[in-house]
Amino acid sequence: MSTIERRLSTSVLVIGTGGSGLRASIELAEAGVDVLAVGKRPKSDAHTSLAAGGINAALATMDAEDSWQQHAADTLKESYLLANPHTVQIVTEGAARGIADLERYGMPFAREDDGRISQRFFGAHTYRRTAFAGDYTGLEIQRTLINRAAQLDIPILDSVYITRILVRDNVVFGAYGFDLDDGTRYLIHADAVILAAGGHNRIWRRTSSRRDENTGDSFRLAVEAGARLRDPELVQFHPSGIIEPENAAGTLISEAARGEGGILRNALGERFMAKYDPERMELSTRDRVALACYTEIKEGRGTPNGGVWLDVSHLPRETIMTRLPRVYQTMLELQMLDITKDPIEIAPTAHYSMGGVWVRSDDHGTDVDGLYAIGEASSGLHGANRLGGNSLIELLVFGRIVGQAAAAYSAGLDAQRRSPEAVARARAEIDALLAADGEENVRALQRAIRDTMTEHAGVVRDEEGLLAGLAELDAIEARMADIGVHPDVAGYQDLAHAFDLRSAALAARATLQAALERRETRGAHNRSDYPELDPALQVNLVWSSGSDAPAGVDVSTRGGTVSREAIPEIPAEIAALIREVSVAGKLVE
Repeated sequence: MSTIERRLSTSVLVIGTGGSGLRASIELAEAGVDVLAVGKRPKSDAHTSLAAGGINAALATMDAEDSWQQHAADTLKESYLLANPHTVQIVTEGAARGIADLERYGMPFAREDDGRISQRFFGAHTYRRTAFAGDYTGLEIQRTLINRAAQLDIPILDSVYITRILVRDNVVFGAYGFDLDDGTRYLIHADAVILAAGGHNRIWRRTSSRRDENTGDSFRLAVEAGARLRDPELVQFHPSGIIEPENAAGTLISEAARGEGGILRNALGERFMAKYDPERMELSTRDRVALACYTEIKEGRGTPNGGVWLDVSHLPRETIMTRLPRVYQTMLELQMLDITKDPIEIAPTAHYSMGGVWVRSDDHGTDVDGLYAIGEASSGLHGANRLGGNSLIELLVFGRIVGQAAAAYSAGLDAQRRSPEAVARARAEIDALLAADGEENVRALQRAIRDTMTEHAGVVRDEEGLLAGLAELDAIEARMADIGVHPDVAGYQDLAHAFDLRSAALAARATLQAALERRETRGAHNRSDYPELDPALQVNLVWSSGSDAPAGVDVSTRGGTVSREAIPEIPAEIAALIREVSVAGKLVE
């Protein structure tokens, strides 16, 4: 068994090689700052590449009346007033610059005949402001960023799993991890660390994230370093994820399928959206459609597999082949299903972490000096319901800003103080897991957490279920003390799964406790025992691991505390523009 340890040094370490991690790395490299990016999966296969719909910016190429202020107003309204107005202003005001950066890197946006970037409607946007590249926008953005990173010779380690952020006296000095293929350890010294390792939606049974992706790594790494989480209970459920095959459950069917005229029916053949939103029907907002599907299934009108039917077979074949090519191809590959003839069986699926690591709105710095969080790992922009197309622009705006902030922080240090004790703890943690030979199977425990979250903290929650979920989590964490870890010739995936399990347990606890505290229904958070919105809860909920857990200690089996944080006032020029937006005829993604 390998115990080789490589020691690397860099000014800024970026954890995560999706869109936000690469954009931050590019900003640093273009400024001449030493940067190293590490990811646990190949950069070409990052989660960003799955984003289909588009990227928002008030370019006004299609609707001259659009403005960043209106984009901000739409974002705040859709957040159910839980988004931080300052964060929203930074993203919407900086969005055009983000698009210009992508153009500079060579991004192939769809364009009008006269060369303007084409923009389309997405749900709850007042104007057409979503730029796109077919239904592969995220993939094209990821490719564009990878190409730019290659031009700049940015060093990227593709199969390194970070287990711990190294901290001394609440100041970051690097990170520790191992190679997933051969077990080589990595001790990376860095002045600043940017956490861009995604969200936590893989802790539900049906999710749009792939295996071993978005397991809550960011949450655990940040909390164990001494940071806090904000609004972990605010998770967006996408209305349409497939149910079969099991290994692809949760794979998304783009909402463009409904946008083009797809119809939702229950097992009785009833077109049920008429009961939930008679005006907008299938073109209602994501949170309402997900709730409608959930309700039909829960009340016994679902399919035998626990889903509903999404039918596009009445549409002209040409429409399906030109407007929904990826949906057609996906279903043919996964189920040998021809969507021009047969309906698709779908169910709501955990899709996006709207909360995340607590960060300052201006530079996305955390409670720990030198530690930053960006992308889905962070919080502040989306509130209780994310506006379609905003996640991709967030990566570009804050990737640039945080790259600059981390560079300035590094340049301002007069020395980097390290802690041999912190490094020894990180080494010992891996050693202990590799020596673990208990009866409990890591994968089985991960599945138990996913079952618990699906049953008790899914689309609809209540106090009884959330308390039952916490009790089940206590029992699962007790079993985690007796796991067995067995790396083999195929690599060290089993060790990674053990850390993923710890991350999932921490993320689950934070989510359950915050969901218990949010005694209201707001956006994607549905409490059946508190069906109304409570003005007193127009606050962010901040989760801390518990005051008895010092930085650098495994806190996945500790309790946590939830406190309320006031949200800054909305600037008058933006508040004046907040209004009801019709989503009729608009795609939502």
